Amino acid sequence: MQQTLNDTITLKGKGLHTGETVTLTIMPALAEEGIIFVRQDVTDRDNVIPALWDHVEASQLCTLLKNDDGVSVSTIEHLMAAFSGMGIDNALVMVDGPEVPIMDGSAMPFIRAIAEAGLRRQPGAARKALRILKEVEIRDDMGRVARLSPDVASIIDYTIEFEGTAIGRQSYTFELMEPQDFITQIAECRTFTRLQDVEMLMKAGLIKGGGLDNAVVIDGDKVVNPEGMRRADEPVRHKVLDAVGDLYLAGGPIIGRFTCEKGGHALTNQLLRELFATSGVYVWTTDHLGIGQNGNMSSTEKLAYNA
Repeated sequence: MQQTLNDTITLKGKGLHTGETVTLTIMPALAEEGIIFVRQDVTDRDNVIPALWDHVEASQLCTLLKNDDGVSVSTIEHLMAAFSGMGIDNALVMVDGPEVPIMDGSAMPFIRAIAEAGLRRQPGAARKALRILKEVEIRDDMGRVARLSPDVASIIDYTIEFEGTAIGRQSYTFELMEPQDFITQIAECRTFTRLQDVEMLMKAGLIKGGGLDNAVVIDGDKVVNPEGMRRADEPVRHKVLDAVGDLYLAGGPIIGRFTCEKGGHALTNQLLRELFATSGVYVWTTDHLGIGQNGNMSSTEKLAYNA
């Protein structure tokens, strides 16, 4: 069945690109409402933005949602990944600025807050999943590939390559079934960038809130952060984290295999658009494996969420 939060969450932090301090309030929502963002600082027009694939504005560095009145909210992917990983179907997200706070660059701060609030099942509302029936693929002239294909589970198979850096070529396969899987394998992995790209991004008016407290910075074969990486393959695991969040904009969990080679936010959204534009390649179903849900958390699981 569907789930929402048991209590309201309030978090405060700075936006990665704007550098502005933002207050984020996440509230329980009714069954079938889905994930909805509300820009509290916008009062002269529609400030409600559904978290759905067809509201994504083209973006390379983050995922930005925009409604028909031009009101937007960006950098939503880590929060969406937390919702997906924790099996939250319905939530009202109030934000008093244009960007979700970056926190530490991972999904873990959101996970901890959600665990503290607790989850509430919504009886009578069956959880819907999108089952992939036939393969759908997107390729571009840069050699980037994104694909959804049939599978019995929700699987992400991701490969990245940054030659001549500490990252190199990394691949990771992740199966999302229980929240514990997401927490122990993916949630703590932070966003990353190359030092050579930082100046360019700053000149473009981006990453005003970026720093070593919320991103891994790579300088050739070295990691600039004093603490190093949290895992040897943290970069590709973070790409998986982004994909978990971006794919949840389909409107529910996906039963199928997502394969991505050197992709990102924009390519994932292009794939979803291709999927929904193609007949006979998917079906919505309530006959699935309970992806991303485990009911009430035990005391041991709560400790893991807050680790």
